[in-house]
Amino acid sequence: MTTLRNSVQLIGRLGMDPEVKTFENDQTKVRFTLATSDYYKNKEGERVEETQWHNIVAWGRIAKVAENYLNKGKEIALSGKLTNRSYDDKDGNKKYITEIIANEILMLEKKN
Repeated sequence: MTTLRNSVQLIGRLGMDPEVKTFENDQTKVRFTLATSDYYKNKEGERVEETQWHNIVAWGRIAKVAENYLNKGKEIALSGKLTNRSYDDKDGNKKYITEIIANEILMLEKKN
């Protein structure tokens, strides 16, 4: 049960092409956004779509897969863990961000 302590699984579409950063030690990092949508009916019976945006980060082998095969609009499933961090922006204001560190990505669309 320890793998359930901080586990996230999402299915959605990329909101942007992966941004790739390679560090001096040949470590690769990618980041991209993922949109997930839920649907419900409002009081009038109309179907309403509610979209959530998630910040995704991947490292190493998973980053290379994302760099080579993913692009904006592609539908994927991923599993990972939730992380929070903070940083100071250029004006010195503290900013907080929640990210999902991907440890597995599955492409859901057929190859062209």
